[in-house]
Amino acid sequence: MSLDEVPLVNLRCEAHTYPDGTVGIHDIEFSVYPDEVIALVGGNGAGKSTLLEHLNATLVPGDGELVIDGTQITENNISYAREEVGIVFQDADMQLVAPTVLDDVMFGLQNYGIPDDESKQRAREALAIVDAGHLEDQIPHYLSGGEKRLVGIAGVLVLEPSVVVLDEPLAGLDPERSRLVTDRIRQIHERGISVAFSTHDLDFAATVADRVCVMADGTIVECGTPREVFYDDPLLAKANLHPPSAVRVARNAGLGAQPVTEAHLVALLTGACNSETDQTLPPDGSEHV
Repeated sequence: MSLDEVPLVNLRCEAHTYPDGTVGIHDIEFSVYPDEVIALVGGNGAGKSTLLEHLNATLVPGDGELVIDGTQITENNISYAREEVGIVFQDADMQLVAPTVLDDVMFGLQNYGIPDDESKQRAREALAIVDAGHLEDQIPHYLSGGEKRLVGIAGVLVLEPSVVVLDEPLAGLDPERSRLVTDRIRQIHERGISVAFSTHDLDFAATVADRVCVMADGTIVECGTPREVFYDDPLLAKANLHPPSAVRVARNAGLGAQPVTEAHLVALLTGACNSETDQTLPPDGSEHV
């Protein structure tokens, strides 16, 4: 991902005001680039969900514009926005509308007039991508939270979007299902699809995101790499966030390096331990007894 590239999605939103007068977001300039995973982080009410719903014209700015792959989105071509940018909502039940999982994943294709045989084949391929093929005959509303999330992702992937957007993809999931969804997000990115997601879990953001945007009070405060963002204490404090676990441990351990993930931290600590051990070994490498 290079910020010199033309963005797949470019949103400019001076303000979005809800019917009750609440301003959801304001003064937003936000882009998603090819081959990137971008995380939106911030406290409750920061505007993350509102921003994400603007990326495929589920919501539209009161003053601003949405441009997708060079095409400005208007009321006449909203369907193009929905094809190119697929959203998986935090409440998975919002997207489950059919009697079986297979029917649900086929639903979007059928709305676009794709024949049943082709829709069924593509739906099964999408379910296979998220390792949910075994669920195709299940009733969606009886699935676990993690399974519903995977079916929602499949329902987006089946439309072959350029960008997949996920609102709090780990919300309400236990550790094993969180790991499963995390692995699927990585897999989606490996297929050349850009991913944008919101989360309160900064350990998760540090693990999968190339770029992190911090939101507070309805606007984007700062964007940067995970290391730039998660070692910026004043920035995190402004958004009522705490650094990821690896950052806190590294600081408490007095490490000079700046790991942002558990894997980076383990590698550093293991390397440090190995270096200390090597210094106690005699030249032939045998251990002292």
